[in-house]
Amino acid sequence: MHRMSVRVGIGYDSHRLADGGPLRLGGVDIPFDRHLVGHSDGDAVAHAITDAILGAVGGGDIGELFSDRDPANRGRDSLEMLAVAVGRVRSSGFQVSQVDVAVVAEAPRIAAHREAIRTALARVLCVEASAISVKGKTNEGLGWIGRGEGIACFAVATLVPNDPER
Repeated sequence: MHRMSVRVGIGYDSHRLADGGPLRLGGVDIPFDRHLVGHSDGDAVAHAITDAILGAVGGGDIGELFSDRDPANRGRDSLEMLAVAVGRVRSSGFQVSQVDVAVVAEAPRIAAHREAIRTALARVLCVEASAISVKGKTNEGLGWIGRGEGIACFAVATLVPNDPER
């Protein structure tokens, strides 16, 4: 069987906002008066990336690995879950090459936290921070995101065959 040399996956996640901070995105606690509600720590950036890399290897999704029906996953660190997904990707013969993430939120602004998020994600994804793009977008006041009810994240991941040198 011929194995493709490059794989691409897309991930999406969204969570509603609730009072009380901080807001965790990409493994970084961002000073904010609201947080994302989720069974785990609600880190929509990490969840979207997890689904993107799993999708690229046909490895299921975050819900299959970490069911929200399992009490062991309540409050779980999403970077820990991402690390498990990275392990699954590696055991499938691939490694992360590049990740691009769009955070759709009216607030907070992502630019001030971009480098910290890239650094935190790079450690878990085993790539240089320069291989990770994180950008913030607003929803121009439209819909549930525009009303400040929640945040959505889109991620695209590119995987390449494992490099024995890495």
